[in-house]
Amino acid sequence: MKKNFTRVILSMLLAMIFCLSLASCGGAGSGANPDENIENAEESDSENGAESNPDTPVYQIGLCNYVDDASLNQIVDNIQARLSEIGAENGVEFRVRYDNCNADAAVLSQIIANFIADGVDLMIGVATPVAIAMQAATEENQIPVVFSAVSDPEGAELVRSNQTPGANITGTSDYLNTNAMMNLIFAANPDASKIGLLYDQGQDSSTAPIADAKAYLKNKGVEIVERAGTSTDEVMLAAQALVSDGVDAVFTPTDNTIMTAELSIYEIFSTAGIPHYAGADSFALNGAFVGYGVDYANLGRETADMAADLLLNNANPAETPVRTFDNGTATVNIEICEQLGLDLNYIKSAFAPHCTNIVEITTAESFDDLG
Repeated sequence: MKKNFTRVILSMLLAMIFCLSLASCGGAGSGANPDENIENAEESDSENGAESNPDTPVYQIGLCNYVDDASLNQIVDNIQARLSEIGAENGVEFRVRYDNCNADAAVLSQIIANFIADGVDLMIGVATPVAIAMQAATEENQIPVVFSAVSDPEGAELVRSNQTPGANITGTSDYLNTNAMMNLIFAANPDASKIGLLYDQGQDSSTAPIADAKAYLKNKGVEIVERAGTSTDEVMLAAQALVSDGVDAVFTPTDNTIMTAELSIYEIFSTAGIPHYAGADSFALNGAFVGYGVDYANLGRETADMAADLLLNNANPAETPVRTFDNGTATVNIEICEQLGLDLNYIKSAFAPHCTNIVEITTAESFDDLG
């Protein structure tokens, strides 16, 4: 009896130990935050020396994207890939903390606050609103900031001048040559007499190009119709209004709001026979007739080079000129070209004198989808 009692007690103890071991190993599966589990695992690996060589210099970078779209995503992907290359070449590690605010100002503020609390060595902001928010948040702590895809750094008051930024911020610009885009419109259709301007009035990236477009069109004696929207629904209504207005073509600068809405509006224009000219290749990818501007993959790599220069070579952002690029690449959506009843060979011939390169593309949601 005594032996049986002892066995029962021993069995109960073993069962309790077994249950406790299961709980400690698998407790995260019931109601725990999986991100916290990953972070805890990373911290554990770091403490055990499994994550990297403890002698390898480590730089923490906070990278924030403004919105999920093909061009900006291209920039982010190439920033991270290039930083990995530079790290391997120089025997250092860049730990990139990436986030996307999805055009939400409150979320953006929290992301930046988290970067600061995490003690990042540098921040990278993709698109003008992110750059402006990072600039404001680092005035006192002076964390270096590198921006990317800011169309007008001086106009947005991010820098004192593109040549001499003057503070803790510098970066790369996707400045748009608006006159060159206007030339494309009239090269394709010399008889165009009414041009629609579609943009978000709240986007800093649209201010200068829209002003330039108005000046160009007024000088040419062409009628101008302006339509604006701040959300996809509003942009769709604006696009439908431009069709009703009877415009011959529509121009949009490098405007993130319209870029996000392009997949929802391109058929409105193509069905009506109206070509949409816009300030980035992602517009054409998402259904616009033509996207004209910089190589965003290269823009991302150059942004990474600037960030690495600040961290590895102690370059001073206040004295590091903003990098600008030749934006002479016209990306033509050949499916839309056909739907508009335009001859692709004629279009390429007409465009050739006004750009340095012509790229053909088909409609897709992202560049990866092109295969």
